[in-house]
Amino acid sequence: MAISIRLSRGGSKKRPYYRIVVADARSPRDGKFIEKLGTYNPLLAKDDEKRIVLDADRAKHWLSVGAQPTDRVARFLDVAGIRERAARTNPNKGKPGEKAVERAEEREKKLADAEEAKAAAAAAAAAAAAEAAAAPAPAADATDDAVNEGESASAPAEG
Repeated sequence: MAISIRLSRGGSKKRPYYRIVVADARSPRDGKFIEKLGTYNPLLAKDDEKRIVLDADRAKHWLSVGAQPTDRVARFLDVAGIRERAARTNPNKGKPGEKAVERAEEREKKLADAEEAKAAAAAAAAAAAAEAAAAPAPAADATDDAVNEGESASAPAEG
């Protein structure tokens, strides 16, 4: 018979309260259990001594006869100093999913396109400004010449 040390949920809706129990692995979560080892109240502060209450002697006994703790209970046992829990590493846990990667790539592409358009607009504006600065100068010279010609034409008539 496979025996596990696990949590059995109690309490009302949105007010969880757990019993730490030894049960047959095939029995339902809140169903029949062999022995109650303690309690866990996640609503209490993390430094509260009543958050996790555990009978260490009985837990050691059940571990010695082959009971397997769940991940959460293994954490409790590690904190209590009963059983050391090996650190788990999942390098893919922090990586974003496929859709998030696609959205990030689209966002980068849009930013790059916007920067290119902005740079092109700035270059076009600079070229237009340079062209506008260069174009009025000859036109101004032509008007100055026409004015000067008119003055010179009128000057001999007066004299």
